[in-house]
Amino acid sequence: MTDQPVFVLGGDLQALEPATFATEEEFQELLARHPRVLDFGSLADGQPLRLVLVAREMGVPTSAERGPAYWLDHLFVDADGVPTLVEVKRASDTRIRREVVGQMLDYAANGARYWPGPLLQRSFEETCVADGRSLEEAYGELLGDRSPEEFWSLVEERLAAGQMRLLFVADRIPLELRAIVEFLNRQMRQTDVYAVELTQYRGDGDLRVLVPRIHGEVATAAKSPSGRRTTQRTTRDDMDAVIRTRLAPEPRRIATALLDHAAARGRLEGGTAKYPSMSVRYPVAGRQVPLWTLSFYDDPAKEELAFSFGSITHHLGPGRAAAFAESLPAVPELRKKLEGEREKGYKGWPSITLTSLAADPDAAEEILAAIRQLMEGGGASDDID
Repeated sequence: MTDQPVFVLGGDLQALEPATFATEEEFQELLARHPRVLDFGSLADGQPLRLVLVAREMGVPTSAERGPAYWLDHLFVDADGVPTLVEVKRASDTRIRREVVGQMLDYAANGARYWPGPLLQRSFEETCVADGRSLEEAYGELLGDRSPEEFWSLVEERLAAGQMRLLFVADRIPLELRAIVEFLNRQMRQTDVYAVELTQYRGDGDLRVLVPRIHGEVATAAKSPSGRRTTQRTTRDDMDAVIRTRLAPEPRRIATALLDHAAARGRLEGGTAKYPSMSVRYPVAGRQVPLWTLSFYDDPAKEELAFSFGSITHHLGPGRAAAFAESLPAVPELRKKLEGEREKGYKGWPSITLTSLAADPDAAEEILAAIRQLMEGGGASDDID
């Protein structure tokens, strides 16, 4: 790239000269406020890509027991639930040549493992509040006919499957980084990798022009569609195999009872993440309402039952969600989380391990009774559209 100006033709011809970003902070702030400069390509249905900011300085843990060890510059997501990880460097930073690549791969590998859907949802909603943006407006760009919990569960599944974008953004992209990006794109079937050169031009007063150039698109286009991993959904046999080999007798009984009831009265749907999981929708008030997800994580090994209160509130209203919460087992760990849900308007995804539930010998029966009560509770929602 040469340092030629660009010209704006209005009443007069004005030359805008290339200008560096004063600080990396300025560069990062620009991308957070104007992600449109990174919108290239399209969604699965052919609609234009629109990235929405999940968080700036997104924490990246390296284990389930510890807090963040690293901080990703930006995490975005699109309406297909595909996460986009962005690292920003100025050309004057020598790390833009090679070091940033290892950094990004570290973030992607650990984010895929330690960013659960509820954490991403909370980060997104906190970002919206901090930016003064209404959740209704922000979610309007993402959800379609899904609930927030369904959407963030999809994002979690995308991450676990490696279906994401990695963007290296700089005011100049060195040849070394371009070569690495093209190589990674040829080798990685689930993940798309790009280098975005964002050149800034300044004129008189506050006039600025931003010109993005994308590197890596040729290598991405050359990927064979058949090379992408075929999504495999968890089956009931997969769940039964884990239940049989990993769970103690009482958690095994709870898991089997929940899945049997869901198969008989609701609609089970297998997850697509690398770990086995199944969700269930029950017919309530003429709607198919997601109620819970059972997941068997591998590293570390943990079984978890999560209740989809955001979906219940979305479809049936907070009153029905509150009644469902009151009907669930009085296990201390679960009660504490449900109290937090009450304070937040029943919009989250509280979870509990089957081992903790097993402390109450009537837990399975109480959960099934709560589900029956919700299904038979008058048939009317709380005036939710």
